[in-house]
Amino acid sequence: MNQEGPRHRRLYAIVDIETTGGIVTDSGITEVAIRLHNGLEIVDRYETLVNPERPIPPFIQGLTGINDEMVRDSPTFADVAAEIHRYLEGNIFVAHNVGFDYSFLKYHLSLAGIEFSAPRLCTVKLSRKIKPGHKSYSLGKLCNDLNITLNNRHRAAGDAEATAILFTRLLEWDSKGYTASQLRLPRSMQQPTENGQMVLFQA
Repeated sequence: MNQEGPRHRRLYAIVDIETTGGIVTDSGITEVAIRLHNGLEIVDRYETLVNPERPIPPFIQGLTGINDEMVRDSPTFADVAAEIHRYLEGNIFVAHNVGFDYSFLKYHLSLAGIEFSAPRLCTVKLSRKIKPGHKSYSLGKLCNDLNITLNNRHRAAGDAEATAILFTRLLEWDSKGYTASQLRLPRSMQQPTENGQMVLFQA
């Protein structure tokens, strides 16, 4: 974890979180992982367990492996909200099923007194466009189909790392500009790298 925070430049913030449930207003966050990506590779990493200040249901403990004992001495979300915001601010928010991660972080940042808004990319939607024909677009099954290593499934760091690899490949395969389209940006705002990969201009 970079203790000094990210360099301030528009990047992709690839995010995965674990929570105590699926309802934003009635669930806590138990883990956050962020991978900052420059369009070619990961350039910074952040991750932390979070004390959700409520019991973790047995089903969630079984799914994620995160239990009450593991988070008892971890920071609360309010404790790390400013640091998380520094990694997200000014960047493009990327996640697998982005609505889930974005809505949770936006809501919990607001509870900490931080207003947050960002352009978003969903690797589920991008995968359906760029690599159609898969039976399932869940992260685990998609990674298996594409031979992407996924360690510690349903843990934020493992899922974020795999999503970053998937995102890198999607950018490589995105010959029709679906990434820019999802951001509602003109194709002219992309630039080719030496290997032909299209990367959004950095602000």
